[in-house]
Amino acid sequence: MKYKVHRFEIHMEDDQMKLEQFLNSLTGEIVAVIPNNKSVSLAQIYGVSRKIDFLLIVEKIEN
Repeated sequence: MKYKVHRFEIHMEDDQMKLEQFLNSLTGEIVAVIPNNKSVSLAQIYGVSRKIDFLLIVEKIEN
């Protein structure tokens, strides 16, 4: 088995359909979706706001 990592730029409030279409277009098995928080601010530490700027999507593909 091989793995492929995709970087998916996202604006969480607006890109739900874009993400759904991307995930449905993958031919392999999705192993993980890893969010990347932008820079961590004091408000994010206390949970007031969060900002995810991209997702890493790990896909398992057949040889």
